[in-house]
Amino acid sequence: WRMTKVLMAHNYYQWRGGEDAVFEDEARLLEERGHVVVRFSVHNDVVDGMSRAAQAKSAFVGSAARADLRALIRREKPDVVHFHNVQPLLSPMAYYDAREEGAAVVQTLHNFRLLCPGLFLYRDGAPCETCVGKKVAWPGVVHGCYRESRAATAVVTATLAAHHLAGTWSGQIDAYVALTEFAREKFVAGGLPAEKVFVKPNFFDPDPVPGPGGGGYALYVGRLSEEKGVTPLLAAWEKLDGAFPLKIVGDGPLADEVAEAARRLPGVEVLGPQPSEAVYALMARADLLVLPSVCYEMMPRTLVEAYALGTPVVASAHGALSSLVAHERTGLHFTPGDANDLAAQIRWVLAHPGALAAMRSQARAAYEAQFTARRNYEMLLAIYDQALAGVGVTREAG
Repeated sequence: WRMTKVLMAHNYYQWRGGEDAVFEDEARLLEERGHVVVRFSVHNDVVDGMSRAAQAKSAFVGSAARADLRALIRREKPDVVHFHNVQPLLSPMAYYDAREEGAAVVQTLHNFRLLCPGLFLYRDGAPCETCVGKKVAWPGVVHGCYRESRAATAVVTATLAAHHLAGTWSGQIDAYVALTEFAREKFVAGGLPAEKVFVKPNFFDPDPVPGPGGGGYALYVGRLSEEKGVTPLLAAWEKLDGAFPLKIVGDGPLADEVAEAARRLPGVEVLGPQPSEAVYALMARADLLVLPSVCYEMMPRTLVEAYALGTPVVASAHGALSSLVAHERTGLHFTPGDANDLAAQIRWVLAHPGALAAMRSQARAAYEAQFTARRNYEMLLAIYDQALAGVGVTREAG
């Protein structure tokens, strides 16, 4: 096969997150294997200088950046344009531009934006699927699910509805990348064509040496926020009363609450934001990584990192986490939001000290089977092949 030329396009968020890292990692993955990769990115920092009317217009038809992207596509003539985030500066109209310039279009589904104006299928402390399958997600507007603003939610909802009616989601994208089978099922239920939605998880590269474990502590890495399950996490460790130390890495709106809890709870240590190398060192020695999310997770990078290092994961038993974590094999399940059950799972580990070694081995095996760069590259190329076939382009042997 000849090497596919790929243009990767991404609208960076104001707060760096997993989508930004995946955009960078996939571009590097392709380049290291000989592909020509052209990057196009814009940043949401410019939104602060835009009026609300300008922001709303951009969400519908894009900003000046959209014209810049089209000019780049015309000049570089990529086989595939792979989008990560298009809102608000590029908008879904960028798909039309790419198709008109002759490229196949691929969109990674990093969140539930196409199904839920609030992005995360989450409301009032629990998963919410009220808007899934609705052509106009009016309940989201009623509840102000995007940024807790009915006006902002109305703009998002109107954009989604307009593109649904125009056939954008079914006609202008040749292949979607869902990060898990759970996510794929939700998107298909929400109306995306099943034959265009493919599953490809996140990956970890370069392949690390498995960690030794044995640190005698559990680790939480992530945003300190309500939807991530920080409140039940702290409540569980209050019940454990120092029996199993917990280290917390990250920042977020509940940072003050977490710091106060650490002052009064024995064994709980708050480390704040840490660079990747420090996180990996902590993860390599941790006995467990805890993923207590009360929202549906798409594909936590921390889970992939933990498995790569051989660290078992204790996770909320819903959404994608139910299948990503195999109970008593690669980690443990607990009832979402239930501090008593989370504490009970930690006590189980204390009562079965020999189980950790077996779980470490199986966590690493899960990484090797599903989340390596080599496996991910094969899956990504297969998706590009499907997208190219969708626009009548064939790969040339040679």
